[in-house]
Order: sequence, then structure tokens, then C-alpha cells
Amino acid sequence: MGINKTILVLINVFVFLTWAAAASDSIDCTIVTSLLSACSNFISHGSPDPIPGSPCCDAVVSLNHLADSKDNQRSVCRCLMGLISTYNPNATAIATLPGFCGIFLGFTIAPDTDCN
Repeated sequence: MGINKTILVLINVFVFLTWAAAASDSIDCTIVTSLLSACSNFISHGSPDPIPGSPCCDAVVSLNHLADSKDNQRSVCRCLMGLISTYNPNATAIATLPGFCGIFLGFTIAPDTDCN
């Protein structure tokens, strides 16, 4: 898939996810997992480092947009903590994504983070 098609797909996914988030009380973890699938190489293998504008960072920025209220921020946080538990050997990779992508989600991604 070409870069333009990838960007178009990410924009469509973001629009849909924004609509889905607005229609529900909290963010569904399948949305977070789906977005982070764009970062699977980095999470699984530690490379290549994501850079702003890459599909991985675009997905992380979309997470940041989804976490647009305290309730949504808590939901995204809980989902990420679940992913850290599931992918414990790769927890550091997940935790470093916002920094590589130049954003702050409003909370630190760490195993001991209290999402409340």
C-alpha cells in the first residue's frame, strides 16, 4: 500500500474512531489495540524507532486525540496498562511511544500508573 493510501486509511480510521468514542462513554480497548498495531514492529522488535509523521506516530497522535477528556484519558490509560501487562517483555517499547512521537498523553505509561 502506498504512503498516500496509508495516510487516507489512517485518516478514515481516526474519523471513525473519533465518532465511535463520542458515541460511547469510554474508549473501547480494541480501538487502542488497533491503533497501536501500526507500531507492532517497534513494540515487537524495538526497531525502527518511530518518528513523527510515520504511521506508528500518526496512530499515537490519534490516541492522544481520543484521550480528549478525563474519562477518555482514563480509558486509554487503562487499555495501555492492559497492553503492558499482556506484552510485559515489550512494556518499555510501549512506554516510549509518546516520547518518540513528540506527544504527552496526560499520563505516564508505566506498570504502576494509576489511571484514576
